[in-house]
Amino acid sequence: MGKIKIGNLEIGNGKPKIMGIINSSPESFYKESILIDKKNISERAREMELEGADLIDIGGMSTAPYLDTLVSANKEVERIQSAISAVKEVSTIPLSVDTPRANVAEVSIEMGVDLINDVTGLKYDEKMKSVIFSSGLPVIIGAYGNKSTTYNSGDIFETIGILQESILLAKENGINEDKLIIDPLIGFFRTEGYNPFFTKISNRKWYERDLGIISNLKNLSILSKPICISVSRKSFIGYLFNLTESERLIPSIVSQVTCVLNGTDIIRTHDVKETKLALDMLKLLSKHMSN
Repeated sequence: MGKIKIGNLEIGNGKPKIMGIINSSPESFYKESILIDKKNISERAREMELEGADLIDIGGMSTAPYLDTLVSANKEVERIQSAISAVKEVSTIPLSVDTPRANVAEVSIEMGVDLINDVTGLKYDEKMKSVIFSSGLPVIIGAYGNKSTTYNSGDIFETIGILQESILLAKENGINEDKLIIDPLIGFFRTEGYNPFFTKISNRKWYERDLGIISNLKNLSILSKPICISVSRKSFIGYLFNLTESERLIPSIVSQVTCVLNGTDIIRTHDVKETKLALDMLKLLSKHMSN
């Protein structure tokens, strides 16, 4: 697998990286992650860096399928601009912007971000491919199915096929393969949703699909791309254990460690400090394993 540079950060070198989440969207599912005021965003960004974040992902619109959270592109741009400038005032940490919209990505790129995180795998906004190509930046492509298709279970093999479509789209539009990071999208395969950002499945419960993906993540190695995954505080944990978002830390950490053991290169998380401690412990234990 080739290595990818995000700013000065090397991805795919066998050392998993931590991506801290900053949501400037009041609609986001985990209310404790929402930061609107620029001062609070600056403080949290600095705190995340001190806690061990390798990069920060900024969101201006929630894409959670079970929420009705669509906002105008202008509103998303406004939120993103404010958050990017707030982080850049206090830190030089590599920045990612989580958006499916080309114009939001373009504004972010002009402001100097290092990565675009598109949960729709270049498929939602027709102009996204050319924006990524022109920028030369790396992009996280999410597993996002054809909207006219209802998939069977969204299992790891269907997910691989969906990701291959986005990889081909990138190639056809001149985006180098060494700019692509893949995300199997935990939480985005549903029987129904309230926004355009989910993939429809018919024969499996969404939480079973998510468990299956995490458990079989090693199969994604066939695509020879670095893997980013976000399981942090997600709804499958809430459903399985009847937990509110604020109660989901321990299952989140266990899931994240499992993802790393199964080959993940970037862990996208709300809980930087706890994730760093867990991964440091894993590293220490691995060093002391008998051959």
